[in-house]
Amino acid sequence: MRAVTWQGKRDVSVETVDDPIRHKSNDAIIEVTSTAICGSDLHLYEVLGPFMDRGDIIGHETMGRVVEAGPESGLSADDRVVVPFPISCGRCWMCAQGLCTQCETTQVRQYGSGAQLFGYSRLYGSVPGGQAEYLRVPYAEVGPIKVGADLPDHRYLFLSDILPTAWQAVKYAGIREGDSLAVYGLGPVGQFAARIGRHLGAQVFGLDPVPERRDMTARHGIEVFDFDEDAHSTIREATSGRGPDAVVDAVGMEAHGSPLASAAQQATGLLPPPAARKLMETGGIDRTAVLHAAIDLVRRGGTLSLSGVYGGALSPMPLLTLFDKQIQLRMGQCNVRSWTDDLLPLVECSEDPLGVDDLVTHRLPLESAPEAYEMFQRKTDGCIKVVLDPNAES
Repeated sequence: MRAVTWQGKRDVSVETVDDPIRHKSNDAIIEVTSTAICGSDLHLYEVLGPFMDRGDIIGHETMGRVVEAGPESGLSADDRVVVPFPISCGRCWMCAQGLCTQCETTQVRQYGSGAQLFGYSRLYGSVPGGQAEYLRVPYAEVGPIKVGADLPDHRYLFLSDILPTAWQAVKYAGIREGDSLAVYGLGPVGQFAARIGRHLGAQVFGLDPVPERRDMTARHGIEVFDFDEDAHSTIREATSGRGPDAVVDAVGMEAHGSPLASAAQQATGLLPPPAARKLMETGGIDRTAVLHAAIDLVRRGGTLSLSGVYGGALSPMPLLTLFDKQIQLRMGQCNVRSWTDDLLPLVECSEDPLGVDDLVTHRLPLESAPEAYEMFQRKTDGCIKVVLDPNAES
């Protein structure tokens, strides 16, 4: 089969690799019909290279058609399914608490990490990902979401990751009708977080330096701002001088405006992989400009919800400010299946309340993945969300 493989920093290629095979009775094999590039994939492309191996198949936003179903998979051939990015057993204590990303069966204890994830480095099990023609799905009786045949893929695909990630971020923010919410970063997760906040009845502000992202957000009735000094003042004025009740940071470890941390990340990437892995495990730092801005903006007694990925062992945190402002802080990988029942009716609704029809800017053949990654990282050609189609001709 053809698959998108990691070859080095800022280097992915589409290669012919072995087809996946079913190992266990609860495995399934799907033929991929749509697979998206996630902002988290850019961390593998840029920062987390020391934990990657040449030839790794990447990608964790996937849906398709079942072509082989194990007898204990709970699936049948031709089922149309969305595959959530975490791999969990559904039976352990953590899964019973709704914390599938902390699954005690698939935890990657070698690195002190949570549950295995599709296509996401040694840190999360080096499991082959879904940017490919076919995908092996372990624990298929637990993860895959069966969906109908009538709606196009893009209505369902984002149930794999970014839509529940945004939903969890807003839920963790504790937003209620009439509250105020600011969303930092209007990439795909931030787009959905802002729309979800508005859907739940909040006053929402979106912040991002990219005009195309701001324009898309504004189409959904949300007030938008560039990253500048005036934005915080304006948002405070609109929230009785206090700041918003909650802030979602949908940016994460590669935020703009953190030159020292950026230089440290680049320097780490020049080390041999074993040394770089050790340094990142014990002394890695993130670009935290957005995180610090969010802490500054949120009102006293408010909530900060992190959906952007952070991984620095030594990232500095302004604990004095966090403590003095009495800020509540929630974060973590998304427990996708905990939110499926809330979201499935919304993506199937003819009124499209979360604007799922207005997100994908580029649908390209799988073979175009190298160009798509570069375009997505550089934010050129108005690129906000890329979906790859393994069945499309180049």
